Amino acid sequence: MLEPSVSTHKNLSHSLGNLTSFENTENGIIGKTEQANFKVLIYTDNTVRIHITFTDTYDENPYSVITKPEKTSFTIDDNDNAVIISLPKFDLQITKENTRFTFLDKTGKVINQDDPGFGTSRIGEQITTYKSLQEGERFIGMGEKTGPLDRKGHGYQHWNTDYFGYPEEGDPLYCSTPFYIGVHSGLSYGIFLDNSHKTHFNFGASNNRFSSFAADSGDMNYYFIHDENVGEIIKAYSVLTGKMSLPPLWSIGYQQCRYSYYPDKEVTTLAQTFRDKDIPADVIVLDIHYMEKYKIFTWDGERFPDPQTMIKTLQERGFHIVVMCDPGIKIEEGYGPYHSGNDEDIFVKYPDNTPYSGEVWPGWCHFPDFTNPKARTWWEENLKVYTDIGIDGFWNDMNEIATWGQMLPELIEFDFDGDKATARKGRNVYGMQMARSTYEGTKNLMGNKRPFNLTRAGFSGIQRYAAVWTGDNVATDEHMLLGVRLVNSMGLAGVPFAGYDVGGFVGNATEYLFARWIQIGAFSPFFRGHSMINSRDSEPWAYGEEVEEISRNYIKLRYKLMPYIYGLFKEAADTGMPVVRSLAIDYTHTPLVYQEAYQNQYTMGDSILVAPVESTKELTKVFLPEGDWYELFTDKQYSGDQEIVAECPIEQLPLFVKGSAILPLYPDAGDNTQEKGDVLELHIYKGKESNTFTYYEDDGTSYDYEQDNFYERKIDYAPEENVIRISKINGKYNSAISTLKVCLHGFDDTTYSQNDQPVEAVNKSYQFVEPISNFDPIYAAEEPRLKIDSIKTITCANSDEEIIISW
Repeated sequence: MLEPSVSTHKNLSHSLGNLTSFENTENGIIGKTEQANFKVLIYTDNTVRIHITFTDTYDENPYSVITKPEKTSFTIDDNDNAVIISLPKFDLQITKENTRFTFLDKTGKVINQDDPGFGTSRIGEQITTYKSLQEGERFIGMGEKTGPLDRKGHGYQHWNTDYFGYPEEGDPLYCSTPFYIGVHSGLSYGIFLDNSHKTHFNFGASNNRFSSFAADSGDMNYYFIHDENVGEIIKAYSVLTGKMSLPPLWSIGYQQCRYSYYPDKEVTTLAQTFRDKDIPADVIVLDIHYMEKYKIFTWDGERFPDPQTMIKTLQERGFHIVVMCDPGIKIEEGYGPYHSGNDEDIFVKYPDNTPYSGEVWPGWCHFPDFTNPKARTWWEENLKVYTDIGIDGFWNDMNEIATWGQMLPELIEFDFDGDKATARKGRNVYGMQMARSTYEGTKNLMGNKRPFNLTRAGFSGIQRYAAVWTGDNVATDEHMLLGVRLVNSMGLAGVPFAGYDVGGFVGNATEYLFARWIQIGAFSPFFRGHSMINSRDSEPWAYGEEVEEISRNYIKLRYKLMPYIYGLFKEAADTGMPVVRSLAIDYTHTPLVYQEAYQNQYTMGDSILVAPVESTKELTKVFLPEGDWYELFTDKQYSGDQEIVAECPIEQLPLFVKGSAILPLYPDAGDNTQEKGDVLELHIYKGKESNTFTYYEDDGTSYDYEQDNFYERKIDYAPEENVIRISKINGKYNSAISTLKVCLHGFDDTTYSQNDQPVEAVNKSYQFVEPISNFDPIYAAEEPRLKIDSIKTITCANSDEEIIISW
C-alpha cells in the first residue's frame, strides 16, 4: 500500500513579505519587510520614489535623475493595517500584510495599486512589480517604441539595439526611456523605472489581470508621479531627468544628409543647388565617407583635401556642417586615437583587464568607456580636430554599442564613475554617455557657441545632451506614419527634440511618398532628409518638378513659422513640454484620440493640428477635438469634437489651427534661419478662450541669452475683454524686427483701436504656401484655393512699450 504523498510546493518567486519595521526620515521613510529593504523618498508634492532591494545595499543608476528630494509638506499615519503617507497631490498607502503600495487621489479614488497577490517580487535576479489593471486603463509613452499610441495589450523591452530596417512592430530599438503614463477614470499618473539593466513592460499583454514592469537585475527603483493632467506629469518627469538645452537656431532648420556626400565638390554643389533653387536649408550632414577608411577624427585626403576651406565656403553660403561620430576606435598601428586611448587606459575591458574588441565599419575596434571620466576628457581632446576647423554639429551613431554580429558580450566591464558594472547594467547608458561626452566636450571647446548634438542611442535623461532620431527607417507610407508615432511617444517620454529620416533611409521612396514626408517632416522638431548608399537620389529636387515645388513650399512654410517653432523649443528648454504633442496630452480622456484612424494626429505646440496621411490618399478622415478650428490654408471654420473628411491632394497636408491661437510668422523668411526679415506677423484666430504666447528671439548661436541678451514679448488674447495685448519688451537683445502686423482671422468687421487711438484694419489676402499652377488645373484660376482673403491686418511700429489692440 502506497503512503499518501505530501505537498512540497517549491516557492519559485519571492515576494516582499510582511512589513516588519520602518522609521521616519526627513524625506519619507525607510522600511524592512520579511524579505527586503525599501525606501520611500518624497521628491516634490507630486513625485515619490519607491526603492526596493532584496539585498543589504541599494543599487543606483547615477546618470538619469539629476535632482534631490525637495523640502515637501507631508504627514505619516501609522495604523494597525497600513502606513499612510499624505502628500499635497495624493496619498500613498503601504499595507503591512504582504507590503503592497497603493496610490490614492485626495478623494480616496485609486490612481494606481499593486496587484494584491504579487506586488513586488523576484524570480532569481529578475525583479518585477505587478500593478492591478484599472477599469478602462490606457497606457501611453515609453519613448521610441513601435506599435499603437495606446499600449494596452502590448509588451516591450528596453535594451538598446541596432535594428536596421526595423518592422512596424519591431522591438527593442535604439533608445530606451522606461517611462510611461497611465490614464483612467479621469485620472493620470506616470511611472519611471530607473534601472538601466534590460527591462520589460507588460501592459496587460497575454493576461487581463495586471500590468507589470521588471528588470533583469538590480533593484526595483521607480518614481511615481501624479498631477492634474498629462502635461504636468511630463514636466515633473523632466524635473527628475533634466530638460534639453536650447539648441542653436540653425539646427531646427532643414538638414540634408546622405550616406554619403563626397567629394568636397559634391558637397559645395549640393549647397549651391539649394540656394539656386530657392529652397531654404541650414545644414549639410557628412556620413562616414568623409573619414579615412571610416576612422573617427580623420579626413579622407583625396575626397576632402582641404576641409577647413570647404567649411568656410559653406558658412559663407549660410550652411553649417554636421559630422558623423562613431565610437569604434580602429586597432591600427600609427593611428593616433588608438595609441592615446591605450596609453590613457580608456577602453571598455573584459574582466581579465584586456580591451574588448568588436568589428564595425573601420574593422576591429576598441571602444571608449564613456562612463569613465578619463574617457570623456580624452574624447573632448580628440574632438578638437573638428571644432578647430569650424564644425559645430555632431552626430553620434552606432552607439548601442553596434557591432557586426550584434552580440555584445555581457561580461565586459564599465567604470560607472568608479562603481564598476558589467554590460548588463552599462549597455543601455552607453549611447547616452557618448552623447554626453560629445555635448560637454564640444560645448567646452566652442566657447560661447551652442553645439548641435544628435544621437541614435540613449537612455532617460538623453534630452539633456542630444536630439534623437529614429534610426534606419524604411521608405514606405507605413514607416512614415510609424515615425510620427515614435516622435510623439518620445515627446511623452521627455525627449522634445526628435525626428526621423524624411523620405526613408532604407529603400527608394516614390515621388509622392517623398512629397508627403516632406510635408509632415516640416512639422517635426528635427527635420532632416536622409537616404542610404545605393539608393536613388533623395534631395527635394530629385523627384521631379512637382515634388520640388511642393518641397519648396513646405520647407518655406517651416521657415515662416520659425518664430513659433523656436518659441516652442524655448518652452521645452524651460519646462520639458514637447514641441510636438500627441493629442493624448491635451485631450487625454477623449476616446477617439486613441482610435487607429486618429492616433497619428498631433499638435505642434497647442495650436497647429497636424493630420498625417498616406501619400496615396486624396481624402482622409480627421478628428477635430473640442474647441473651434480653422483650416490653415483657407480659414474655413469648424466646430470641434467631430470627425470630418478633409481633402489631401498630394500638394496639401491637412493642417488646422485652434481658435484663440497666436501664431507668430516671419513673412519674409529667407534661405536660412538667420534671414528673418524685419517684419513679424502675429496671426490671431478668433476664439472663445483666452490664450497667451511668448515671442522669443535671441542671436540663435550663443549662450548670451543666459545673461538676458534676448528679446521677449508676451502676447495675450482676451476675447472676453475684446483686447489683444503685446507686452513691453523684456531682455537686452536688439531685434531686427521693425514692424509688427497683427493679422486677425475670423474677426467681424468692426472698429479697432491701438492704445485707445482709432486704427484701420486693412483687408489682406494671404497665402501660406504658393499655388502649384503648373501641375493642377484647379490652381490655374485667378483665385487659387490656398489663398485667404478674409484676414484683417493692423500694422504697428515695433515700439518698446505695451501695444493694446481693442475693438
